[in-house]
Amino acid sequence: MPDTAKAAAEAGPQPTIRVAGQYIKDLSFENPHVGKPLEAPPENPQLAVEVNVNARQAGSDMYESVIHFIANATSKTGALYTLDLEYGGLFKIENMPAQAMEPFLLINAPSLLFPFVRRLVADVTREGGFPPLLLDPIDFASLYVRRKQDAQAKSGNGAATPSA
Repeated sequence: MPDTAKAAAEAGPQPTIRVAGQYIKDLSFENPHVGKPLEAPPENPQLAVEVNVNARQAGSDMYESVIHFIANATSKTGALYTLDLEYGGLFKIENMPAQAMEPFLLINAPSLLFPFVRRLVADVTREGGFPPLLLDPIDFASLYVRRKQDAQAKSGNGAATPSA
């Protein structure tokens, strides 16, 4: 038996991951000054974007990962729009080591969901009467590392607690 096949056999069953479903959990688009942008487009609108990822166990081998996206667009005249989207995915995960579960749910799973979030954000802002908001790719690994560092700083003891 070749060394790689022998090592794989000794390691046990390989993890299996299946996307069981994807869905909009919550979606809100507020356009407080409907008609104003149509009369005179705002000059240099300011955009504030916030992205968070959360995960939870949803059954014995089912896990949910959710991207929470918030965008606030403002101009000198005030608020243009607020978009609040929670987009989730349900994943059936088997044979994954416990230490790999949290990184998968907070990095890999959102990376799989992000193209759908990007399309929804562009469609909703366009249908709201504004130019489509085209999101740049998000580095979920950096978000995860930052989240772990924040947890360590809050705990003060150097040990991060899992949040999935």
